[in-house]
Amino acid sequence: MHQSHPLREVIDLTDSGRNVLFNMSLDEARRRVTGGDPEGVRAIDGHFALVAREGEIVRMARSLSVPMRYFIVKRVDGPALVVAHRIDAIERWLRHEGLAEQFHPTYTRMVPAHYLTEIALVGCPDPNPRYVRYFTPERETLPPDRTQIGARYIGAVAQAIEKWLRRLPHREPIGVCFSGGIDSGAVFLLTYHVMLKLGLNPSRLKAFTLCIDGSGSDLQQARRFLESLGLQLFNEPIDVPAEWIDFQEAVRVIEDYKPLGIQAGAMLLALCRGIRERYPEWRHLVDGDGGDENLKDYPIEENQELTVRSVLNNRLLYHEGWGVESIKHSLVYSGGLSRGCTRTYAPTSAFGFEGFSPFMLSSVVEVAEGIPFIALTDWRHDRLYSLKGEVVAAGVKAITGWDMPVFEKRRFQHGGAARETFASRLPQSEDDYRRALQGVFGG
Repeated sequence: MHQSHPLREVIDLTDSGRNVLFNMSLDEARRRVTGGDPEGVRAIDGHFALVAREGEIVRMARSLSVPMRYFIVKRVDGPALVVAHRIDAIERWLRHEGLAEQFHPTYTRMVPAHYLTEIALVGCPDPNPRYVRYFTPERETLPPDRTQIGARYIGAVAQAIEKWLRRLPHREPIGVCFSGGIDSGAVFLLTYHVMLKLGLNPSRLKAFTLCIDGSGSDLQQARRFLESLGLQLFNEPIDVPAEWIDFQEAVRVIEDYKPLGIQAGAMLLALCRGIRERYPEWRHLVDGDGGDENLKDYPIEENQELTVRSVLNNRLLYHEGWGVESIKHSLVYSGGLSRGCTRTYAPTSAFGFEGFSPFMLSSVVEVAEGIPFIALTDWRHDRLYSLKGEVVAAGVKAITGWDMPVFEKRRFQHGGAARETFASRLPQSEDDYRRALQGVFGG
């Protein structure tokens, strides 16, 4: 028989400043997590990662954009729970406490987005976490009309940006991570539109575009986008040397090994570094991350595990992966954007920026899940891939009056550099990234 020891303590290493809450205080949000009522947690509007304790029960909840991990520490007088945004933060704490021998990165666990994660810590053996979903958006609730859908979807994004802008000091500059693609383009135009609506000075706004050694197709696209609207004065290229694209450093910062996420993160690291060197005091960045997941705009042909039916039939597949009850679910990494959020969160945080991703807010994701994808696409790949541009452009027109240009889809990592530079700096094989991650933690 195992002897039970009550939970000794919870060590919360998360940064409360990373919570962006629109409708309640941080204390109130924590109280809702403590109570364990999923409806109460669902009502939290914003980006957050929260941990709370009620006796021997620890509850954790996070939104899509803010990662959170935990690690159970063994002590003679009872277990402790360490909670942090990053693996290396947990490792540093253990080393400081003389407990480094307990650490291995695969012993950490990522809290999945959209769930209350409950752990009853009473000693050896460690119990499995209990997951209670707090976000269950209804599917296919909107009419199959692209204009109406766009107005609802982009309207939700505009509302999110307005809430965010109202929280910022009125003289703080605002940077958009801007490629001229559909998502970053919409975010820029909506931010500009809302600033004018609120009477804010639009000269605070810049559209930062990455280019490597003066090349890359994103800069040309960004200029075409803004010139077509007479807004080219807002564009600021961030030209950096190819040596700044360092996949090993990206693996260290992002703490993952999936090639697409690391490649995108490596580019964002270079962009953030360039902005930081030019503007040492800059704080606020806004991006379009999450837009592809919301409109299911990934090439299905590149993933042998997926079919168009699995993509359209499974709720939040690109946001959460196959789900916490699936045998494919990773306890170490979660799944989907719940895992992939670190490609944006980690690079911006590493350079001291406070990032905001409006497409990742539950209020926006909820509208996206209501889109009748099957009726609009009839299971056809080509119709699915064109849908995002049609919906977003219609929505931007409805909300702002702008006729937003729509260009062919291109991943962020493919637009910042010439093809030869990309191939020489960023490996294609997952094995290279796995070895790099093992090297980070001495594995």
